[in-house]
Amino acid sequence: MATLQVRNTSEYKEFSIEETLKLLETSTEGLTESEAKHRAEMFGFNEVAEKKRNPILDFLSHYWWGPVPWLLELAIVVSVVLKDYLDAIIIFILFMINSVLGQIQARNSQKVLETLKKRLSVQAKILRDGEWVIRDAREIVSGDITFVGLGNVVPADAKIVSGELSVDQSILTGESLPVSVQQSAIIYSGSTVREGEAECVVVNTGANTHFGRTAELVKIAKPKSHQEQIMLSIIKYTMSVGIAGMIICIIYGAVAGIAISTILTLVLIFLLGSVPMALPAVLTVVQANGARELAGKRVLVTRLDSIQDAASVDVLCLDKTGTITQNRLSVTDVIPFSRYKKEDVILMASLASHELGKDAIDATVIEHAKTAKVDLNPYKQVSFTPFAPATKRAEAIIAAGDKQFRVLKGAPQMVISLCTELDEGAKEDVNQMVQQLSLKGYRALAVAKSEDDMDSIQLVGLLSLADPVRPESREMIEGAKSLGVKPMMLTGDNIAIAKEIARQASIGDRIMRMGELKGLTEEAQAELVTGADGFAEIYPEDKYKIVRLLQSQGHMVGMTGDGVNDAPALKQAEMGIAVSNATDVAKASASMVLTEPGVKVIIDAIETSRKIYERMLTWVINRVTKSVSVFFLLIATFVWFDDIIFPLLAIVILMIPADFVTMSLATDNVRTTANPNRWNLKNITLASLVIGAPLLAGGIGAILIGDYYFHLEWKELCTFAVLMVAFTSMLSVFILRERAHFWSSRPGRALAITTAAAIIVFVLLGLFAGGTQLSPLAPYQVVLLLGFAALLTFSVDFLKYWAFRKFKIV
Repeated sequence: MATLQVRNTSEYKEFSIEETLKLLETSTEGLTESEAKHRAEMFGFNEVAEKKRNPILDFLSHYWWGPVPWLLELAIVVSVVLKDYLDAIIIFILFMINSVLGQIQARNSQKVLETLKKRLSVQAKILRDGEWVIRDAREIVSGDITFVGLGNVVPADAKIVSGELSVDQSILTGESLPVSVQQSAIIYSGSTVREGEAECVVVNTGANTHFGRTAELVKIAKPKSHQEQIMLSIIKYTMSVGIAGMIICIIYGAVAGIAISTILTLVLIFLLGSVPMALPAVLTVVQANGARELAGKRVLVTRLDSIQDAASVDVLCLDKTGTITQNRLSVTDVIPFSRYKKEDVILMASLASHELGKDAIDATVIEHAKTAKVDLNPYKQVSFTPFAPATKRAEAIIAAGDKQFRVLKGAPQMVISLCTELDEGAKEDVNQMVQQLSLKGYRALAVAKSEDDMDSIQLVGLLSLADPVRPESREMIEGAKSLGVKPMMLTGDNIAIAKEIARQASIGDRIMRMGELKGLTEEAQAELVTGADGFAEIYPEDKYKIVRLLQSQGHMVGMTGDGVNDAPALKQAEMGIAVSNATDVAKASASMVLTEPGVKVIIDAIETSRKIYERMLTWVINRVTKSVSVFFLLIATFVWFDDIIFPLLAIVILMIPADFVTMSLATDNVRTTANPNRWNLKNITLASLVIGAPLLAGGIGAILIGDYYFHLEWKELCTFAVLMVAFTSMLSVFILRERAHFWSSRPGRALAITTAAAIIVFVLLGLFAGGTQLSPLAPYQVVLLLGFAALLTFSVDFLKYWAFRKFKIV
C-alpha cells in the first residue's frame, strides 16, 4: 500500500489489465473490507466535497441584497434623513428578525433536500471479501472490482476487466451517440450504460476522477414550474397596481404642493407594499412541508417545485411493467418443441442467461432452473451477449466438454426468424401458441440452440412468463379516475397482452398499437393519443413522444418509468415518477422517486400536491385582496387628508406579522380537490376585487368613526387606521382559507396560534404605541375596533362564498 499513488485516469489507458491491477495493488478477487476502509482513510470517499460558503456572506447575500432588502434598507435611510431615528431603529430590528428567521427556515428546508439526496444515493455492485455486495457509490475506493450493466450510472473512473459496454457520455463530453467500449477500455464516472455489462477495476474516485462529477450523480433538475410562473405573474400584478397608485399620488401631491419628503415616503410605502416579501419563504416552507409529508409515504421528492405541478396533472401515463404489474416474472409453463423435453428448454434458457446482470427475465429463468434442479455444471459460458432492444434477444456461446454451441432466448418473432429448419407450417403453429398465451396475458419467450454449426439454429421450445397485476393497481387507477386524472398504460408488449392487463386493471379498452400513429400529421397524432387509454408495442423512446403530444394538447402529464430509456419522458413530464426498482438514470431524471414497491402512493402524491395548491391559492387570494383594499385606502386617505395615514414604520410592522401568518399556511388543514387544479388569474383577480371592496369600505368607515365620532388626533387616527388594516388582514385569512363557508373546516394549529399572536401584538401596539408617528388609543377603542374588524371580516364570508362559486374558485 505504501507504493500506491494517485495517477491521472488517462494514464491507465496505456496500461494492460495486469499492469493496472498491479499498480492498484488489487486483483480480480477485489479488496477486503479492511483494505477498502484503509484506502478510504488515505484517499477519501468517492465524492467531490462541496465548497462551503461563508455563513455570514451567505446570510448577507440572501437577506441584505436584492429588491426587497434594498427597499427596507432605503426605508431605514429615509427615516434617518427625516430624523425619525426611533423608526429607523425599529425597522432595522424587524428587518434583522425577519432575516434570521428566514435563514433558519432556509436551513431547515436545505436539510430536507440533503436528506432526500442521501436516500437517493447511487448504489454500486462491488466485490468485497470475495462476495458481490451492494454499497453506496460513496464507499467505492481505487482497486475495487465493480459490476455495471444496463441502466447503471458508472460510479467512478474504471478500466474494463471483462465484458463489453455501450456507454452514454453525453452528460460529460457532449457526444450525442453512445460509445462502444471493450475489455481494457476506460469508462468515466457519471456516464450511463446503454447496453451490455462488464466487470471493471476502479482506477480513480471522487475529485480524482476525470470529470470530478461523482457528487452530482443524482441530478436535481430545476426547470421553472408552471405555478412559479403564476406566482411571478401575481407579483407583476401587485407591483402594477402599486405603481399605478403611486403615480396617482405623486401627481396629486405635486398639484397640491405637498412636501417632497412626504411624497418620497409615500413612494417607498407603495413599493414596500407591492413586493410580496413573504413569497420565497412561503413557497419554500409549503414545498418543504409537502416533501416531508410525502417522504413519510415512501415518496422522495427531488424537485420541490414539481409538487406544485403535480396538482394540475390530468393524464397519468403508467408504465405497465413494474408499475401496474408486479415486475416479478415467473415461469408458468414450459412448452418443448420437436424432439426436445421440458428439461431441455429450461436448460438452454438458463444457459442463455447471466446471473450477475439486472435483467429480470434472466433472473426469472435462472431461479426457475434452480427450482427445477437443472444441472448446469457440465456447461460453461464462453461469452454472453445480453438482451438489447434492437436485437430483442440474448445469446451465449456455451462449452460442453470439447464442443461448443450457441444458445438464444428472446422475442418469439425474432428467434423464429433465425431458426433455419422451421417450415412455414411449424412457424404458424408456434405463432398460434404465442397468440394463445398472449390472450391470457402471458408473455412468450422462445428458446433455441445451434446444432452442427453455429448458424444452424433449431427451436427448442417456449417459456410462458406471467407478470401479474399488482393487488393495489386497480384501486390506484380507480383512485386516479375519481380525482379527474385519466390513466394511460404504456407497454412494449403486444396488443393482446396489453388489452388483457388493461382489462384486469380497469384502465379502459381503447388500447392502440404505437404503429397506428405512423404517417399521421402531428395534430392527428395528438388527437389520437388524447383519445386512447393506452399504447402497446412501443419502444422506450416512444414514451417521450407520447408525453410531448399530450402536452401539445394542453394536458399536464404524469409519467412513471424505471429504465434508462424512460429518462427523457420522466424529465419532460410535469410529474416524472421513478418506481422503486428504477435504474439510477431514471431516478436522476424523475422529480419523484418511490422508495418501496407499490404504486398507491402516486395517488397520495397527487392529493398532497393539490393540498399545496389550495394553500398557495389562499396565499394568492389573500395577497391580492390586501393589495386592493390597502392601496385604494392609502390613495383615498392621501387625497382626503393630504397626508399619509399609514406611516412608513407601520407598513413595515404590518409586513412582518403578515409573513408569519402566511408562512403558517404551509401546515394548514385543507381538503384535496376532486379535479386537477388550474390557475385562472382573471377569475382570481375578479374574486379578490369582490372580497376586497367591502374591506376597503370598512377601512374608510373605521377612519370616519375615529375622525368624527372619537375625534382622534392625527397620530391617534394613524394608529386607528393601522389597527383596522392589521385586524382585517389577520382575520381575513380565516375566511379565505376555506372555499366553502369559514366554519366548514378547522384551521391548522400553527395558523391559529400565529394569527392569535399577531393580533395580540397589534392590540399591544394600539395600547402602548408612541413616538413620532403613532400614539396610543384607549383600551375600549382598541376592543371596539377589534370587534368591528371581526364583524366586518366574517360577514364578508357570505360574499366570498358567492364570489368563489361565481368565478369557479375551488
